[in-house]
Amino acid sequence: MKSKLRQFVELYLAFLKIGAFTFGGGLAMMPIMQRELIEKRGWLTDEELIDYFAIGQSTPGIIAVNVATFVGYKRLGVLGGIIGTLGVVTPSWVIIMILAGAISSVDKYPVAQKALKGINVAVAALLTSVIVKFSKKTIKSVWNAVLMLTAFALIYFFKVQSVWIIIASLVIGCLITMYKQKKAAKAVGASDTEKEAE
Repeated sequence: MKSKLRQFVELYLAFLKIGAFTFGGGLAMMPIMQRELIEKRGWLTDEELIDYFAIGQSTPGIIAVNVATFVGYKRLGVLGGIIGTLGVVTPSWVIIMILAGAISSVDKYPVAQKALKGINVAVAALLTSVIVKFSKKTIKSVWNAVLMLTAFALIYFFKVQSVWIIIASLVIGCLITMYKQKKAAKAVGASDTEKEAE
């Protein structure tokens, strides 16, 4: 059994690493969080991480910070939420403090621009791999597939804000679940009636 202090340190270092090795922030952190928090440490399941990102997307604030807070709170309570948040923002804060004076001059250096473009391509590849993996685990029915494609079309083609997509998906998901439960209850009732008739 790990001591409480050691657990806090491990939590901080895990999110420090996530914050330090992620370029793009937000959803770009998902592949690294998936590897660090699920595969390496077993702190979450794939479904939980997806849920945290969905909630983080629909609540005020930065997605990565929200997710770090949720995970930290789940692991070690309120103080864990604070420590997870501090861990994920520390690298960005340090880098900004160091490079604050140089950021405005990045446009003057073609090499820096090309490096940033290369990083963006890598982030896109990482996100694609995670999307494919999570899609296999979450799309378990025709309803799920239709909902996903509809959400994608609304966001990509019609520029609907993701928060409305999440809220609508939540409502639709609840309605579908209620419909299935009602249908299952009717089937059980019909089966019981047939048995009584026999």
